[in-house]
Amino acid sequence: MEEKKTIFDYIGQVFIVFGFAMLTLNVFCLIFGESAKGFSAMFGLGNKGIPAKVAFQFLCVSVLIVGIRFVFFTDIFIKKMPIWLRTICMLTVIVMVIAAFVIIFHWFPANMWQPWVMFLICFGISFAVSYLVMIIKEKTENKQMEEALKRLKAGEEK
Repeated sequence: MEEKKTIFDYIGQVFIVFGFAMLTLNVFCLIFGESAKGFSAMFGLGNKGIPAKVAFQFLCVSVLIVGIRFVFFTDIFIKKMPIWLRTICMLTVIVMVIAAFVIIFHWFPANMWQPWVMFLICFGISFAVSYLVMIIKEKTENKQMEEALKRLKAGEEK
């Protein structure tokens, strides 16, 4: 049985996505910040950190990502689409949203292929890590449910 989500669950998801994005971006700042300082708005402070306006832009992207996930993974809007197709559609829309932010806010030069390749690699790695965490979480929850069911059955037999 799935528990009913509240607005606080979604806010929590937004901050998880945002926190992961900021962690990743700060690591990139430490590694590439000085060399990308004049090249990208994201690295405007070099290896000193993320500019506040870029951080708020990433917060907006995080809100949109959680909203997109809500649209594709609840049965409120889409009732009869296979999970694999929902995932592909969701990822496509997320990449399009991020691409729009890249172009609008000059996160990196949109006319160069190298930053796009790096973005797609980072996005792919982030998705893979998120997917693995989700699988581990689901297996852990299933194991806990099985153990609780065993205890419940053992209690009924007495």
